[in-house]
Order: sequence, then structure tokens, then C-alpha cells
Amino acid sequence: MRRLTSFFFLATLTCCTFEKVHWNFGGAINLSDILALCFLISYWILMRPKVARTTVVLLGFFGVFVVVYLIGFFNLQTSDELSQFVKGFTKFAIHFVFLAFAVTWLWRRGQGYYWRALRWFAGGIAFNALYGVLQLLVARSGGNLDADFIQPLTGGASKINIYGAVEGASVFRPNALTGDPNHLGIMLIVPLLVLTPIYLRLERAHPGKRKLACLIGFLLIVELSTLSRSGLLGLGTGVLVLALPYRSYLRSKALIAPIAGAVAVLGAIVLTRLHYFEVVLRSRVQTGGGSSSTHLAVYSFIPQILHSHPLFGLGLNTFSLYYEAATGKANWGPHSFYVSLIVETGVVGTIVFAVFLLWAFARLRTARLLGRALSLAGDPLGARVRPLAWGWTAALAGTLASNAF
Repeated sequence: MRRLTSFFFLATLTCCTFEKVHWNFGGAINLSDILALCFLISYWILMRPKVARTTVVLLGFFGVFVVVYLIGFFNLQTSDELSQFVKGFTKFAIHFVFLAFAVTWLWRRGQGYYWRALRWFAGGIAFNALYGVLQLLVARSGGNLDADFIQPLTGGASKINIYGAVEGASVFRPNALTGDPNHLGIMLIVPLLVLTPIYLRLERAHPGKRKLACLIGFLLIVELSTLSRSGLLGLGTGVLVLALPYRSYLRSKALIAPIAGAVAVLGAIVLTRLHYFEVVLRSRVQTGGGSSSTHLAVYSFIPQILHSHPLFGLGLNTFSLYYEAATGKANWGPHSFYVSLIVETGVVGTIVFAVFLLWAFARLRTARLLGRALSLAGDPLGARVRPLAWGWTAALAGTLASNAF
């Protein structure tokens, strides 16, 4: 049973970015939802009374979030809003409880298992990125990779994102298994920012150093191919977080090598179709287009909702219905996590989430201090713990920045 629980846990980490792999049974049920639920069931069978203190804190936050969401439930007005609320609440419950008990699972299994879990997590995103590259190559040749692999599995239609056209040639933005190129761009910043500090601190003769350099360079290429401004904003924010503690590495060969490799590959591709890429890049750096206006316009809904439902918002996962009623556009997300947070959970929900974030950053600071203390004591583990803590800090800050637009 322990092996089965471990399988479900590692599989959840591997598949957590595979958004396209879902089935519609009263709503989209993702593969990661199923795997996370299987982990919780198998974990419950093996469960012992003692859990990590962090798990207790997380379950406390879970209880507070549940209270806020259930109070917001009374602001629902239609059956469609109820349906959206149930879907959102169910997914939230599965994944937050998974987070809580995953902490205890890792705590019990030890340090070696944590690094194994991190490899599976990064490997899942790397596989997602590789699928995106293949998806792009097949689309360039006139095919649809999703039609061969995703649609037979899920029964739903999906394909690569088509951004537009330049002189009759389609501009493709790989969305891989995420369903949206911006989602892929934001997800990619997590392994990029988490793995880079670890890579920089690895000993030169370490067998994994060259592999990490290749992986970081590859993920950077895919990141840029998504043309995601949100992803680049998050990556830039994370880089700024890392710039101070790792400023001595800014001119190091270890850092320059994967970046130079990625730039060389992209440069060779760009030179083959220079005018095509000039037009595409020019359109992505403009800030006055319709896409930019849409991303900014959603913030105008915040005062309207705070006026009518200031404390607990419209109800969890209901923004798309409000947006459709206001604009006539169906299936349209808020383009901003913060708009969704304030509109759906109000001032109280926003404050609770802010406290949760502050707690997370505080725990990361504790991890960084622990790593520093280990290094000062001459423990080689410090060269792993501190870079890991800085990497997760940068990834969290970058993700928060990305989700603004």
C-alpha cells in the first residue's frame, strides 16, 4: 500500500500541469484531480495520528478558507452560479488537502524522497515542454498533434494556439498539455527559478550539473516560444529576487552557458525567417492593443463588486458568469488571479489569502536561514537547502507577478 501511495503522490506531481488531459463529467475532471484524490484515499488508509506541524497549520488555513467560501455561497443567485461554485470548491478542497498531507508524506519519507519528488515534478513540466515543441513542429507541417494523442484519450477537441498570421503564414504559440500558451509560460518559470540556484551551487564535477544546464536551456527556449508576456514578467521578477544572493554568479560560465545555448538556438531559428519574427515580436511588445486592453479592463469590475458584495464577493469560481452577463462573452476568465480573488471572495477572502502568502514567505525565510546556518556550521547540506529555499521564494514571487495579468 505504501508503494501505491507513493505512486499516486509522484504521479500527481508529474501530471499537475497536464490541463488538457481531462474528462467532462458534470465539469472538467483533470487527471491530476483523480490522482490527487487517489493519493488522499490511499494515504488515509495508511495514516498515522502524528502529522507534521506545517500540515496542522495548512489544515487550519483550509478551515478558514472553507468558512469564507461557504459564507460567500449565500451570495449565489442562479443555478449556474451554484454549479460553478461546486466545481471550484471541489477542486480547491482536493488540492489544498493534498498539499497539507503531502507535507507530512514528504516529512515521513525523508530528504532523499524529497529530491526524488522534485525530480518527478520538474520532469513532468519538462515533458509538457517537450510535447509543446513537438506540437509546434507538427503544426508547422500542417498537422495537429493533439488530434493524434489527446483527443482519442479525452474525447475533447484541442489544438495549438494560433496567434494570427504574417503574410499568410500562421503564427503558432505552443500550449502543450496546458491548454493556453500563457499557462505554459507561467508554469515553466517554476522549474527555471527553482532549479537555477541549485544548478549554480552544484560542484563542477557533480554528474547532474551538465544535465541541469541542458534542461534549463531547453526550458528557457520553450518559455520564449510561448510569446507569453505574463511568463516573462514572472521570470523577470524571479530573476530579480535571485539577483542579490547570486550576484557573484552573474558573469560565471555556469550561468552564461545555458543562456547562451538557448539564445544561439533561437537566434538561428529567427534568422531563417527574420521578417516573420520581427512582425510577431513587434506585436507582442505593443501595449495598446485589444489584448492588453482586455487584461487591464477586468480590473474595472473590482469597484462594482465591492460596492454590492464587499465582504465575501460573488462566490467562488463565479467570475466567468458575471463577466458573461456584463459583456456577453462566454467562457472568459478574469485574466488576473487578483481580480478573481477580490471579485469572488471579497475583502475578507483577499485578506485571508494575503495572510496565507505571508505565512508561506515566512516559512521560506526560515528555510533560507536554516540553509545559511548549515553552511556556517560546515554542513554540506547547506549548499542544497539554501539554494532550494531561494529558488522556491523566487518561483512564488514570479508566479504572483505573472498572475497579475
